[in-house]
Amino acid sequence: MKQLACAIALAGAFVSQGALAWGTDGHRAVGAIADRLLKGSDAEIQVKAILLQGETLQSVSTWPDCVKGNWCGPQTPDMIEYVNANPRHSEYHYTDVPFQLDHYHDGAVGTADVDIVQTLKQAISVLQGKDTPETNPHKFSKRQALILVVHLVGDIHQPLHVGAAFVSKDGKFVVPKTQAEIDETAVFDSRGGNNLLMNEDWLEKISAGVIPPGEPKEVKPGVPKALTKPFHSYWDSTTVDYAFRRNRVKTPDQFAQWAIDSRPALAPNTGAPITWAYQWADDALVASKQAYAGVTVGKLTPQTSKKGETYYTWTLEVPKDYPVPSSALARTQLVKGGYHLAELLQAIWP
Repeated sequence: MKQLACAIALAGAFVSQGALAWGTDGHRAVGAIADRLLKGSDAEIQVKAILLQGETLQSVSTWPDCVKGNWCGPQTPDMIEYVNANPRHSEYHYTDVPFQLDHYHDGAVGTADVDIVQTLKQAISVLQGKDTPETNPHKFSKRQALILVVHLVGDIHQPLHVGAAFVSKDGKFVVPKTQAEIDETAVFDSRGGNNLLMNEDWLEKISAGVIPPGEPKEVKPGVPKALTKPFHSYWDSTTVDYAFRRNRVKTPDQFAQWAIDSRPALAPNTGAPITWAYQWADDALVASKQAYAGVTVGKLTPQTSKKGETYYTWTLEVPKDYPVPSSALARTQLVKGGYHLAELLQAIWP
């Protein structure tokens, strides 16, 4: 498609790491961008043949998050079937490469055989018709594979779904050399930033220009729990809200139209589509370094989960203007996600 080719050329115990990347609006924006870019293409015909009547890339974009619970409504039979057949499905959404690194490597610290890169490779293979026990170990159907591709292409562009933070006992971000080093005694896993706590009330006021420079930036003892937000959740949803607000749009459709009208100059993917997840993961590591720029860790606090298990949280201090660069980065990553999704589907069905 000419337009696409032109653009490409130019709380309690915290939720799991893979939960709700970009939130509903972010995922729908990625799907809506791709829907628009595929108009009139053979890929659009193939997508319609796989999805159910009335479904679009936008409408199915949140399906892999919806299967985690009933926040989208009652679980449908196909959701229940998928969950029963994929007991580790919540791990498909992310990988945990230390954000300080530059590349994703198979088998390296933080990676897994069910992480987002490996799952994307498998789903892409299914859509390419390469459905073998080796390429499709989870036995994804074509519809499941397409839905996963739509969602995970969005997820892999969320910086914290690739670049992970590991914290030393003295409150420094560190790079574990082996998985065994992450022992929750000397080196702690921040669970994709879910255990790093921000003062969201402060961020909202900073964004609105209410708090002048110099006010406290980290969560202080006695701050009500309702005013804290996991760093991961901030990136899932708050950055998307800010990005929409900065572009003066309110809906995923409006954001998608803005993304199309802006004709972004994006570097094209190279090589076989099966390798593109590696390129996106490396790009997300670049973005995760920006997400953690200027961020420092505060006090470590032991917490007890509802199951009686001990876990640890840290207060987080961020630059006083953090909502500005973080929302700009989120906007860029959302646009990349939409364009890369369309480019991938057109490469599969040229």
